[in-house]
Amino acid sequence: MSYAANAYAKTSRSVLTAREAESAVLTKASQRLQMVRDDWANQSGELVAALNFNQKVWTILATSATDPANELPGDVKQGVANLAVFVFRQMIETMADPAPEKLTPIITINLNLAAGLAGR
Repeated sequence: MSYAANAYAKTSRSVLTAREAESAVLTKASQRLQMVRDDWANQSGELVAALNFNQKVWTILATSATDPANELPGDVKQGVANLAVFVFRQMIETMADPAPEKLTPIITINLNLAAGLAGR
């Protein structure tokens, strides 16, 4: 097999599906938030950056899931929209009055959704 064919074969095996990519990015957002929560005394300065990353992730998820062209069932779209509203409110509350325990619901939702997307 040629070098180009080998490179293509290796790359094609490592490309994520959309669901896998969404799961991975939710997991990454959770890990960033968890790092801040679990080492609050040393990591609280990273709170805004972790919340901003999570906000970007949820903005993309909510926009994609609720797009009229998206073929998800209506109840799933509504569920994602409801979760997004909760996550956004929780992030705003955390920014307004920072406390590590306020990150727990966001982390839990992210990880549960990531697990669902990954089929776990």
